[in-house]
Amino acid sequence: MKTIRRSSSIIYVAAIVAIMVAFPAWLPAQTAAVKSSDASSGSAMQWSVQVDRVNPGDLEIAHSFQAAIYENLLKELNKTKQFKQVFRDGDRNCSDLPNLLVLQTTVEKYTPGSETRRAVTTVSGATKLLVRTQLLTRDGKIVLERRVNGNVRFFGSNLRATHNLARNIAKAIKQSRWDVG
Repeated sequence: MKTIRRSSSIIYVAAIVAIMVAFPAWLPAQTAAVKSSDASSGSAMQWSVQVDRVNPGDLEIAHSFQAAIYENLLKELNKTKQFKQVFRDGDRNCSDLPNLLVLQTTVEKYTPGSETRRAVTTVSGATKLLVRTQLLTRDGKIVLERRVNGNVRFFGSNLRATHNLARNIAKAIKQSRWDVG
């Protein structure tokens, strides 16, 4: 009976330690440190961004693929902590914000891939996307313009290209110097 209690206590403690290691943001002290560092890392004028829906251009791209790019872009921009707030297209809460930028994304090239071909051979079957992304002020002044690509070459679903594209766009915005002045 004592060995069962001892074993269950050890397992219980190990589970708590594993949870604390896996999810450090849940710890109160860790959360306070993250909040204070976010506040101090912001510039004097923190900008918000509204993400417009993905423009497919002249290409035939499934609506679900466009939606996946859009949702992944929202998620990746939030992760960067570059902007005070990230708004969806048409959000009424951003209509009165003075420091608002608009992110527009237009697909320029799209090569649909094949998960089966990627699994069989590493030479063919890649899904490739090339987009032109622009960060604009409310009055239409281009603050930043980049061509960014996203692809899946080896393993993963075709939608993995949308995640990679969104991550690359967020990374390009974060690493670029852009002047709104």
